Amino acid sequence: MLWERLHRWMPGLGNLCHYRKEYLSHDIRAGLSVAAVALPVAIAYAELMGISAIIGLYACILPMFAYALFGTSRQLIVGPDAATCAVIAAAVTPLALGNEHIRWQLAIVMTLMTGFWCILASHFRLGAFADFLSRPILKGFMNGVAITIIADQISKVFGLSGLPAELIERLIALPHKLLESDWPTVGMSAITLLVLLCVRVIRPSWPAPLMAMVVATYISWQFELNQYGIQIVGNMGTGLPIVPMPEFEFGILRDLVVPSINLAVISFVSFMMTARSFATKNGYQVDADLELRALGIANIASSLSQGFAVSAASSRTAVNDSIGGKTQMVSMIAAIAILLVLLFMTTFLTHIPLSSLGIVLIFSTWSLLGLKNIWAYRKRNRQAFILSIFTLVAVLLVGVIDGVGFAVLLGLLQFLRIIFRPSDQLLGVNEHGMVRSIHQDSDIKPVDSIMMYRFNSPLTYFNVGYFKKRALQHVERAPNRPAWLVVDATVSFTYDDVSVFAVLDELITELKEKGVTLVLAGRRTELNYWIKQNKLSRSDEDLIVVPDLYFAIRMIQSKLQIEEKQTK
Repeated sequence: MLWERLHRWMPGLGNLCHYRKEYLSHDIRAGLSVAAVALPVAIAYAELMGISAIIGLYACILPMFAYALFGTSRQLIVGPDAATCAVIAAAVTPLALGNEHIRWQLAIVMTLMTGFWCILASHFRLGAFADFLSRPILKGFMNGVAITIIADQISKVFGLSGLPAELIERLIALPHKLLESDWPTVGMSAITLLVLLCVRVIRPSWPAPLMAMVVATYISWQFELNQYGIQIVGNMGTGLPIVPMPEFEFGILRDLVVPSINLAVISFVSFMMTARSFATKNGYQVDADLELRALGIANIASSLSQGFAVSAASSRTAVNDSIGGKTQMVSMIAAIAILLVLLFMTTFLTHIPLSSLGIVLIFSTWSLLGLKNIWAYRKRNRQAFILSIFTLVAVLLVGVIDGVGFAVLLGLLQFLRIIFRPSDQLLGVNEHGMVRSIHQDSDIKPVDSIMMYRFNSPLTYFNVGYFKKRALQHVERAPNRPAWLVVDATVSFTYDDVSVFAVLDELITELKEKGVTLVLAGRRTELNYWIKQNKLSRSDEDLIVVPDLYFAIRMIQSKLQIEEKQTK
């Protein structure tokens, strides 16, 4: 019993306890490859946030162990991610007022908050909200983040100073500033880029960022490039993290609540997209609520080790999958490899040129750019295209946090508009007696004396008036006025709403004046109960509730046949 509870709480532990020896060689190879890719990227993301590069390594080790124990995905690798780092930087930089230590401490606190929100959401089983940010919003967001990061790194790549902090102003000032480039720095950037491209072309399976960083760092160390004006990472400290005393006013924490919630939502959406895609590819399922909790625990682990927020590292997960990693042992092996570097190789890392980190960041971020995917929405779904472009522009103009907030608001407004004024259709039957929608270019015919109507949205207080208006319009515009209006209740009547049944009562009265009987087809048990609860005292001559559309057709045709016989 205890083991079953432990297995439910820590799914990864159960998988590791039943570990198969034949997986070990695959997992070791994949783990070392993941560490090789994670090392330079983690350092670069720390530099992106304006904090010590060694903190990027802190954000890798404990979160990897935590997810290996609590996660349900066999391939997913957690770690620093471009989107999460951009969100944190946007939130904490204005509050830190240029103080690197305060920026670091606020990033730790925001990471802890993010983990707390994820665990709280998991407790209330809100994993279904993985789809809260639609794909168009996420595409626009990722592209906006990619462009922002690339623009931020240009100054490091060219050795520029004095560029404006705002993106648009920076892009406007850039062409004039390029004339002031530091050419030794540009040369180091060119060497790093050349190594990246050569490795990618000649040996695609090798970790190109690691190879480029090793070459650039060796050149910097061998020739002491800082003497020529090339900026390097410098002193990173040594060993394991030391917990600093807070240096900020605790009232500032209120300003991190909303950004941390935004970060939790964004992280989990991208997290689940990566986890589900690799789980589907490898033939297993992941539990959204358990994944939400695992993400929260990984972020709390990162904050306790003085790191910053982590999410699904899609590039490292792809490396793991391509090399054949079988289990979460890959994460543990990668974490141990990074820990050894942290303990014994930090002196070498101090010689990393900042321009090389900028090139690695641009190289890694380039994969987030997918403007073609956004443009493809233009033909497939114009609303999705507008939403994606709006998100992209909002992120670029007003920043990551506010941009995502505006995009989510627009997405909700689009959804409400669809619910507020949904599409509707008249139904008929084909030659085989199957109920189908009536279109101008189809052979679907209405049934004599019957108008079948479908309102493509659940009825609620703000659209029931429109439902009544459209139903009466269809009855009025019919070439031959029907004696029966059959409404597909399965789609529309989904819950008991006082306003809905009040308007339904009005509709019944107005149809009766026109000589039309209303029939609700579907949800007969619930509808009869709701009608009774709302005290709609109507006879069978006014309102009939039947199990489905086919039953309604048979019932009405039977009634018509009986009336015809009586007439004769």
